[in-house]
Amino acid sequence: MRMMPAAAAIALIAATAASAQTSAGPPVKIICAVPPGSPIDVTARLVTNEWSKRLGTAFVVENRPGGGGTIGVKDFAKAEPDGRTLLFGAVGDAFAAKIAGYDPATDFVPVATAAAWPWILVIRSELPINSVKQLIDHAKANPGKLNWGFGQGTAPHMYGEMFKAATGIDVANIPYKSGTQAMTDMMGGRIDINFGTVATLLPLVREGKLRSLAITGATRSAELPDVPTMSESGFPGLTRGDWTGFWAPPGTPAAVARRLNGEINAALTTSAMKVAMKKLEFAPKVGSPEDFAKFIVAEVDAWTPAAKATGILPK
Repeated sequence: MRMMPAAAAIALIAATAASAQTSAGPPVKIICAVPPGSPIDVTARLVTNEWSKRLGTAFVVENRPGGGGTIGVKDFAKAEPDGRTLLFGAVGDAFAAKIAGYDPATDFVPVATAAAWPWILVIRSELPINSVKQLIDHAKANPGKLNWGFGQGTAPHMYGEMFKAATGIDVANIPYKSGTQAMTDMMGGRIDINFGTVATLLPLVREGKLRSLAITGATRSAELPDVPTMSESGFPGLTRGDWTGFWAPPGTPAAVARRLNGEINAALTTSAMKVAMKKLEFAPKVGSPEDFAKFIVAEVDAWTPAAKATGILPK
């Protein structure tokens, strides 16, 4: 396994920070195994923009979607452990790592969490449905007639399988390369059900093109105060959302991960970042590398049944 001496790696990062006025050296590469415009991609650009202001160096977000996230993950795994290439991902990327033969908590080096958010459950506004209960009743009265669209291998894909299992409904699964494509077809009347972020779906809800039935978070959305939580809708076990975090390549020294963690946490706690996150209804998620490692293990354990139900992992 390639290993960079901790002292040399820290010196490299320190030199990067010291170049605040000159932006010397190559940019820091952030690999996202998702298409541009996705919540993960948007968060990556928010965080790296703030991080760049602090360090005075350039950051480049490289989108490498495909293969259920494994294309980007495999490229990342080959990177030099020098602090200049990081993976920015979520629970779907943790499973992509497992598929690619890596343990996302021990083979990759957890650096820092970044953000967390809930999803909202929306339907086409033309449907005669105004609550989760009515959706369940309608779906059971019309088995296989409603279409659920999702990005293949994504967290909303897994969450949807949790929702189906908890409610016992039979809906047609329509996979897409990304959630954005599913939303396009929803606007065209070909998809009936979708799970997405408040920031993405709120304009369509306000325009009356979609109807929101529930939010997956522990509390209601400030932007949609009349929309109940899943717990309030009778499903306290369906309160999971998504999150993002940074990994460093295999072999990155712990001291380097800790230095990067400090810089990321500092960027996350600026006033500008808090305002930007609030606009998206995301919450900054600050913690240590050890916190992130424990969180990854817990999340993988919690999501594994859904990952198997979707076919992301073998049963």
